[in-house]
Amino acid sequence: MEEKRKHKRLDLDVTVQLERLDKDGVTTLKYVHVDITDLSRSGIGFKASQPLEVGTYYDTKLTIWTKEVIDAVIEIVRRKDCEDGYEYGAEFIGMTDTDALKIDIYQIFNEL
Repeated sequence: MEEKRKHKRLDLDVTVQLERLDKDGVTTLKYVHVDITDLSRSGIGFKASQPLEVGTYYDTKLTIWTKEVIDAVIEIVRRKDCEDGYEYGAEFIGMTDTDALKIDIYQIFNEL
């Protein structure tokens, strides 16, 4: 299968909370907790028990390995139904360069 990702995905121990945004930027769903499967500078893979729609946007709060919280907006771009819930792929569409750099630094140290 051809690799379509822009950045290498990392397997790491992070937690994330999602809060859905509607067209006016207003949140319409309380926090949804998900299990991260992988993370890169450009996107995130995760599992959740709740169905989320492809093409929807979520304000996220990612607690990374340093216990810092990264705020970002994601768009759900892929959903796969599984026996125990759903697997998702999402792209970061709003993240500061500083926060993206934290992910890059972690990747560099893991490759050493």
